[in-house]
Formats: sequence, structure tokens, C-alpha cells
Amino acid sequence: MSIALKQVFNKDKTFRPKRKFEPGTQRFELHKRAQASLNSGVDLKAAVQLPSGEDQNDWVAVHVVDFFNRINLIYGTICEFCTEQTCPVMSGGPKYEYRWQDDLKYKKPTALPAPQYMNLLMDWIEVQINNEEIFPTCVGVPFPKNFLQICKKILCRLFRVFVHVYIHHFDRVIVMGAEAHVNTCYKHFYYFVTEMNLIDRKELEPLKEMTSRMCH
Repeated sequence: MSIALKQVFNKDKTFRPKRKFEPGTQRFELHKRAQASLNSGVDLKAAVQLPSGEDQNDWVAVHVVDFFNRINLIYGTICEFCTEQTCPVMSGGPKYEYRWQDDLKYKKPTALPAPQYMNLLMDWIEVQINNEEIFPTCVGVPFPKNFLQICKKILCRLFRVFVHVYIHHFDRVIVMGAEAHVNTCYKHFYYFVTEMNLIDRKELEPLKEMTSRMCH
């Protein structure tokens, strides 16, 4: 890894504080196990499978938080090149445009410049994962009944970050020497959401050709 790239990934370029798992909790152990599998160079397809005897919601929670942190970091590395001038709409090529809706300020799907959409998206996810009623951190506190539905929405929106980065800013990723890192993160994400059935197939369409080459 180049020195410049090391600085990018070590100097926490996330826009916001990371959600950490408390040491000693079940989720912290799962987080460590998931990280260890990745670091050992294990097959990513195998790494995303739910370990036997573990709770599905715990496994999903660990991955959602991890993907949020990592995708946030990836966008952070190219965000200075993603401006209202370069990206006046949040899109993935000419065929796909994403509109923002959050039931707060934006009650209806609204076309926004990509950087504004990204900031709203990251803020919205951060609120979800820091909400104890959705992502409980205390041992024994159950997940809400609609937990997987919320995670599906989070993951669907995170996928759109990949779409935008790959289609509109991949030249910057290459210049920074971050291509292998971004590709590995994408493969890990793709295998996880498909293994756990957490994303609608039509959402995957914009990167379908690239995915078929990258993820066999």
C-alpha cells in the first residue's frame, strides 16, 4: 500500500465519529471474529456466512456498522472531487438517478446534488445506528421487530454510494492507489447483502456488469 494511501486510510477521514462496539459484549466478539476472517485473507464469500449458533440480528448489526464506517471513509477520500458543479444530481450514470426522502425535511423524493445527498445519507444512517432502540448495545436488550427492514434500507442507500463512486469518481480512486481497497470493500459488501438477502436485486442493476466480472 502506498504511503499516501496509508495516510488516507489511517487518518480517519470519516466525517463523523465511528460507532464502536463495547469490549466484552457479544457484538464486540463477533466484530473481532469478522475482522480476523478478513485479515487472514479468507475467502470473502465464506467470511460473510452467519457463524453457527450466532444470532442473525447481531451478525447483521456488526456488518451494518462496519460497512457504514468503511463506505463513509471511501466517500471521504473522493468527496473534494464530488461537488455541486461536478455532480448536480445524485446519479449512477445516465440511467439511474437517486432522490432523497427522509420523512423529516424531505417528505417526497427530492432530486439533490450528490454531495448534499451523501451528507444527508450519512447523517441519517448515523442517527439510526446510534439509536439504542434500533441498535441496542446493552446485553439482553432485544432488537426491534422491524430491525432487518431498517438494515435493508441502510444497506440499499450505502450501495448507492458505491454506484456513484464507481461510475463518477473511479478515476480519483485509481489516482490515489485505492482501487484494490475499494474493490475488496465492495466485494465484501456485495457477498454479505446477497448471502443475507438484504438488498433488492433491482438495486444492484447499475453495477451488474462490473459485479459479474469481480464477484464470481
